[in-house]
Amino acid sequence: MKPAGNASSMSELIAAKGVIFRATRSGEYLIDWHTAPRRQFVVNLTGEVEIEVSDGETRRFGPGSILLAEDTTGKGHISRGIGNDERRTLFIPLSD
Repeated sequence: MKPAGNASSMSELIAAKGVIFRATRSGEYLIDWHTAPRRQFVVNLTGEVEIEVSDGETRRFGPGSILLAEDTTGKGHISRGIGNDERRTLFIPLSD
C-alpha cells in the first residue's frame, strides 16, 4: 500500500479474472480439509468463518476481512462457520 492522497493508501493493480458471490448458513458450514480451487482473494462481507491451516493455527475472519487463499496444493485448510449469521462472501480469482 502506498499513500494515495485524501487520507488514503492504495495497492498496485492486481489482475483478476472476475468475481464470485456466495451465501452460506454459518451454523451449518463446515468443510473438512481441502485446498483452495485457485489463488483468490476471499472478502467476508457478513458473518464469520474460522480457518484452520495444516500447522494447527486457526484464525477468525469477520465482516470486512480479506484473505489471500493460495494453498492450492498440500493438505489445505478447514473452514468452519461461526455464529448464526449468514455468511456472504466475495471471491476474486486471480490471474496468474
